[in-house]
Amino acid sequence: MKAVERAKLVRSLRQESRRLRLLVLVIGFFLVTLTFVIVSKPDALLFNLNGRLSVDQAPRSLLIRQRVDADDAGSRRSADTLAAAAEDPKVVDDDNAAKEAHANTRDVIAPTLLFTTGASEEEKRVLTSEPEQGKMMEDTASGGEDEEGSKVLLEGHQEHQEHKVTLPTVSNYTIRDAAEDSDNGKQEDGKTDSEIKLAMAVAQSNGRDRSHQPALDNLEWDKPLCDFSNFRANVCEMRGNIRIHPNGSSVMYMEPAGSNRDEQWKIKPYPRKGDELCLSHITEVTVQSSKVAPECTKYHDVPAVIFALTGYTGNLFHDFTDVLVPLFTTASEFNGEVQFLITDMAIWWTRKYAVVFEKLTKYPLIDFNKDTEVRCFKHAIIGLHAYMEFTIDPLKAPHNYSMVDFNTFMRRTYSLPRDSVTALGEIPKTRPRLLIISRQRTRMFLNLKEIVAMAEEIGYEVVVEEANVNSNVAHFAKVVNSVDVMMGVHGAGLTNCVFLPHSAILIQIVPWGALDGICRIDFGYPAEQMGLRYKHYSIGVHESSLTDQYPMDHEIFKNPLAFHKNGFEFVRQTFMDTQNVRLDCNRFRPILLEALDQLNQ
Repeated sequence: MKAVERAKLVRSLRQESRRLRLLVLVIGFFLVTLTFVIVSKPDALLFNLNGRLSVDQAPRSLLIRQRVDADDAGSRRSADTLAAAAEDPKVVDDDNAAKEAHANTRDVIAPTLLFTTGASEEEKRVLTSEPEQGKMMEDTASGGEDEEGSKVLLEGHQEHQEHKVTLPTVSNYTIRDAAEDSDNGKQEDGKTDSEIKLAMAVAQSNGRDRSHQPALDNLEWDKPLCDFSNFRANVCEMRGNIRIHPNGSSVMYMEPAGSNRDEQWKIKPYPRKGDELCLSHITEVTVQSSKVAPECTKYHDVPAVIFALTGYTGNLFHDFTDVLVPLFTTASEFNGEVQFLITDMAIWWTRKYAVVFEKLTKYPLIDFNKDTEVRCFKHAIIGLHAYMEFTIDPLKAPHNYSMVDFNTFMRRTYSLPRDSVTALGEIPKTRPRLLIISRQRTRMFLNLKEIVAMAEEIGYEVVVEEANVNSNVAHFAKVVNSVDVMMGVHGAGLTNCVFLPHSAILIQIVPWGALDGICRIDFGYPAEQMGLRYKHYSIGVHESSLTDQYPMDHEIFKNPLAFHKNGFEFVRQTFMDTQNVRLDCNRFRPILLEALDQLNQ
């Protein structure tokens, strides 16, 4: 008996020993993994998983130096606790400043390679060697058709690990004449330093806690007024005593007595940074620190957002990628308690998207160029937060907004009934609906009837609609929301995918001409980020109408990428303005069958 008990004891000890060794191994692996994640900066790694190329540093030629008469000492952050809590990325003014600012920070840039007539030939030569890294949205035509114009040569996604303190906004919006209440422009006094720091700490941990607004209003804004480090858009933001003087095209940050800040910036509040052709039509706004300014004639208790409308608006794609998506990103956090001041106002455009403005602001739009008031605010943003084409970077956007949020916002704005597609078979005798976006001038389907017949044969209910500048947005939104699959040749009409229900399928037909990079960036990545399922179909030579214009041994078929070195305008005229599509239904049929299978899942 003793021998048996001893054997059992030995086995028990061995089992306990094995468990202990296993536990030690698990804990050791966890600690090693945790150390690796911390050291390797997971924000950069996660961004690379999106499928875009990352590089270590952006071309310095695209960091536009627009800061005027800036005092180096005044632009630096103070070392106290308050500045540490409210820290934001430094503004990059030149190469040396960039190296110093990023000495301890790794920048991750996901570039979008876009062509423009303003780019140097060397830059074009380098960029055209990698079409899959991206190019420019090319949907351009004259008159009422798609017109997107020349775009910026290179856009990047420069990754900053930002630590922002989100300050609460003031509700119960009012506009007051200075004569009615001369004290309204004064800030609340009597707060001690400890009370202010306590309010800051609570606001930082709890987010938008309105109960601490009075203390936060007294904080001196010691960050640089503007951040020009973003590759797509320059943005200025400030809190304190702010006076907006449209007649002088200026925004003044009133410095307290004893301050040494001396900053002046020039900004064109339209997110096409580097595109001089586009920005040449945009009103320039001067942002500056000052101790002297005109007296306030109107007081506002909500933040101001200043942005421009001219640019490339009027084309559906640019309506969204240049204005509506950036405006949602910048202003939706205020829940309507925000005042818009619009430079280069286009009344017809604001009427076209009136329901969108009604969702983002509770207050009348102000025409910046015609306004004669000196308006006083406690919080102002000049410019819109924008990232890459037709998308939102949730790592940088306020409250981590994403394209899923924007997709939901658009469905709510236009009161669309379908939030998600319905699995096939759930509704008896109902066929999946396929929307074909047709075109009338360029990139047309030459065999549309054949495509419709093939789609109906394999089980689709087919709807054909044309999307152009004159389309009624509300009507088209309802049509798009009613379908399960939407397809069309690359062009602005595909922008309507913002109205598709979640998990719907977008099929983009890519014209001949090595345009896959452009198409994926303009619609492929945004569709996936909206929660849609995306399919990419590149036509073959025999499906292109270019075969009617050029012999089959022409360079345009043998090496289409070589044509890109001539710049985007040449690419647009060669591969877009004069090309139509004769879809090979036998070759395309599997794409529609795959979509049916996905709808069954």
